Amino acid sequence: MLAGLELAVDEVNDAGGIVGRPLELVVRDTAADPQRAAAAVDELARLGVAALAGEYHSVVARAAAARADALGLPFLCSSAVLDALTEQPTEWVARLAPPQSRGWQIYADFLLKAGHSRIAVAAQPSVYWAAGTRVLRDYLAPRGGTVIELDMSALAPTAVCDAVVDHRATALLLLVGHPEPAVSIVESVRRDQRLAEIMMGAPAGQPEFTEWATLLGDDGAAIPFLRYLPERLSPLGARVETALRERLAEAPSFVAFEGYDTVAVLADVLRSHGADRARTAESWRRVAVEGTRGQIRFSRTPGISVWQWAWAPIQVVDRDPAEPDRFRILHAS
Repeated sequence: MLAGLELAVDEVNDAGGIVGRPLELVVRDTAADPQRAAAAVDELARLGVAALAGEYHSVVARAAAARADALGLPFLCSSAVLDALTEQPTEWVARLAPPQSRGWQIYADFLLKAGHSRIAVAAQPSVYWAAGTRVLRDYLAPRGGTVIELDMSALAPTAVCDAVVDHRATALLLLVGHPEPAVSIVESVRRDQRLAEIMMGAPAGQPEFTEWATLLGDDGAAIPFLRYLPERLSPLGARVETALRERLAEAPSFVAFEGYDTVAVLADVLRSHGADRARTAESWRRVAVEGTRGQIRFSRTPGISVWQWAWAPIQVVDRDPAEPDRFRILHAS
């Protein structure tokens, strides 16, 4: 994400900045900690920043959004998907990533079309994982599907295999942290001959990480996950992909594109409306920016408390077993 944010800032400044002034990126690491995120928002607000950008983890983004809303600080959330990003509707927060309900419904539809109706979910206690499980159950149950919850606060990775067999599940979803316990669960399942035909999935996107492929090798392939890219990048997207690949020395994930698009939107707003925080928040409804993954516009979506880019592209992909560094598109919307 940081690479995408930095690339976009560099391009804005190379083109003359914001009305002749350079755009400055002030970075604080939330370290996947909600309390650190809230403290970072307080600090950045005191420093006089025009707006907040970023955040990957949904639970952490929720803490940042709550503080931004309370302080009257515009926050464009790049990558977190939790539907309830704020407790109450707010004008201060907008989001680029699609809400979890939309993405995970598409994933559930993919499971049904692939012939899976008995789905086990190995889940750790978390608002995010619980919300994902609920989306899956609400979508699958009316269509004849069953979701079986396996509590990873009580099960060792090896015990997951016994539970999947006992429940006769045909798919196992990894709603757990990366690298652990996700990597250990994958290794246990791959070694268990009883589960040779099981499909593992990771809707939250853990297999996107380079570390996933490094730790698991071939075992990490054929585990479908969600990512937010179009089937074909626009000329802008292709140019940004090339620049990001040079910066990262590897193929960029969709999160890098989310970071780039975040700055593209904020730069457009700042050019049009200046650095006044209230005017920035008021402008979400008027945004029309060409991003790396399509035209970005924000709207109010039923059940979503923030301004939402409603049509971010969504794919279900996996790592190709024949070439684990290559991703296969299995389903798209």
